[in-house]
Amino acid sequence: METLIDKYTRIIKATSMDFERHCMSSGKKEINWDTPLMALRGQKGVGKSTLMLQYIKRNYSLGDRSVLYCSCDWSYFATHTILELVDVFWKNGGKHIFLDEIHKYENWSSEIKEIYDTYPELKIVISGSSLLKLMEGESDLSRRCINHEIQGLSFREFLHFYKNIELPVSSLDDILKNSWEICEMVNDKCKPLPMFKEYLRYGYYPYYKKLKNPIDYQSAIEQVMNYVIDDELPRICGVDFSNTRKIKALMNILASTEPFEVDISRFSVQSGLQRNTIIGYLSHLDNANMINLLYSDYNNIKKMQKPDKIYLENSNIHYALAPTKDVHIGTIRETFAVNQLSYQHKVEYSKSRADFSIDDKYTFEIGGKDKGFEQIAGIPDSYVFADDIEYPSGEKLPLYLLGLMY
Repeated sequence: METLIDKYTRIIKATSMDFERHCMSSGKKEINWDTPLMALRGQKGVGKSTLMLQYIKRNYSLGDRSVLYCSCDWSYFATHTILELVDVFWKNGGKHIFLDEIHKYENWSSEIKEIYDTYPELKIVISGSSLLKLMEGESDLSRRCINHEIQGLSFREFLHFYKNIELPVSSLDDILKNSWEICEMVNDKCKPLPMFKEYLRYGYYPYYKKLKNPIDYQSAIEQVMNYVIDDELPRICGVDFSNTRKIKALMNILASTEPFEVDISRFSVQSGLQRNTIIGYLSHLDNANMINLLYSDYNNIKKMQKPDKIYLENSNIHYALAPTKDVHIGTIRETFAVNQLSYQHKVEYSKSRADFSIDDKYTFEIGGKDKGFEQIAGIPDSYVFADDIEYPSGEKLPLYLLGLMY
């Protein structure tokens, strides 16, 4: 275990505390680190490892042996089990263990369940893929484990992380009721429109600052997609290896087309996959946080058959997968809105002429600065969120405001 402690100590020393995610602190929609068993799930690259390391660095002194971080893809686990590690750690005063990349460790769920039952005073944090299964037969952890889905950077976090501009979190209700005051605050600190355009291309993942090159950044996103499709989908979901290229083709189709009412038969022809196979793969991609599936009615049995609209998970993926000339700005705007809203709200494909229904209460239409109100005329609690405007005009609000909610 000394080898692990030495490695973990070097990593902690190198961990920067310059920027901390909003979800770090306890509270509504934030992380309660005191739970006995907690899972951080999310797409590769959104910052799960950094989140754990920053929490340790903020709350434990260097050299404190009551806490330990390790990644389950380290070579140590080629000859040792997690059970063995935890037993030694606990006997030497261990109280809080952080196990990163847990999905890369075979039979992880059964060992975590045994640890949870055997060491009731030990706090356990695991992190892994969005596809991490907490319920598998006898190793059902769903009733024991508090799950947190980690999102990429919001526009607000992008401004803080990349531009050193700090803004408070604004809830959706705040945005709808106090949009003018919030816009004044934002515009006093920066010019939001050019920065918002930058965010849509390069701001969702926290590693653009490290790479410093748009081409390298977009290549990194494509590598994440390839990892999910080539490794995680076959290993975790049982996807046939022979179909991974076709799934990538499906992702590229989505990156180059406008959102539309889903035609599975058309997808079948374009991708070379069978209808039922496509529906299953779309569900896997949704669970992997590679796409967002929207339905017109959460309670409708048709939800089990096919979604009503499909979006890539975030706008940066569009620019990484599709040539710029094939990227539709209307698609980018809607993708951003779905991405930011779905973190805390129920987003449905609107049954009216508008784009989205939010929490069965609000109706939103997304567009450019010239977007009118024709599609939401007469609909109560309806708003237009428009790109390329700095300040609201009545019920037409700046689109970038939706990026201030976390």
